[in-house]
Amino acid sequence: MILGANAVRWLAGRKVIVDDVTVSVEPGHTLGLIGPNGSGKSSLIRLLAGLRAPAAGEVVLEGRSIAGFGRRELARRVAVVEQHSTTEANVSVMDVVRLGRTPHRSALSPWTDEDDRIVTEALAHVGLEDRREQAWHTLSGGERQRVQLARALAQSPSILILDEPTNHLDIQHQIELLRLVADLPLTTIVAIHDLNLAARFCDAIAVLAEGHLVASGTPAEILTEDLIATVFGVRAHLSTSEHHGRPHIQFVM
Repeated sequence: MILGANAVRWLAGRKVIVDDVTVSVEPGHTLGLIGPNGSGKSSLIRLLAGLRAPAAGEVVLEGRSIAGFGRRELARRVAVVEQHSTTEANVSVMDVVRLGRTPHRSALSPWTDEDDRIVTEALAHVGLEDRREQAWHTLSGGERQRVQLARALAQSPSILILDEPTNHLDIQHQIELLRLVADLPLTTIVAIHDLNLAARFCDAIAVLAEGHLVASGTPAEILTEDLIATVFGVRAHLSTSEHHGRPHIQFVM
């Protein structure tokens, strides 16, 4: 286990949002978090990223409580891509990606050739090296997500955490982004709505409902017609895709 939550609990006021959840991700694997709206996926993402402190339980990173990491030390290990990233500032693609180097530099340290190399490689990895001087506000939604992914890669993390990164993207850009993420040599946790995309691109899946962990395991182990009916309230037929050998879900109207 490289990152995991042990019996974590988190509240908003008196309302319990995440309740006694234990999940973990193995090195080099992709863990998908699925569940209906309001199930606690985004809150669990923030706990795992160290952006919130649990009211009970603990998050463990590399064998240590995440509470013991400083912000800069944590950012060198864990990069987060949020659902939405907006700015009113007149910044370029390069400006955004360069922010990823912040955890590795002090306030007075000069920009180095190594920083340039890492930023250039991050842009190349997401296929946007030719957009480096383009203004952020002129990009499409899919392009902005790829820039944010490049910014995260520029942090040189070992763990990448994404909160519904395909939300509001068309299906082509959803598949392109998730294929890109799946090919990265990183440990990844991703909250995702689409069950077929989760089955296709995740090594393991954790299912949340009303703040509780309902099931966890491989897509083939846990994505069943009964679970989908119970958690999501819809009927479905499951088969094995002839294209990728993973579960394929057809919803029954």
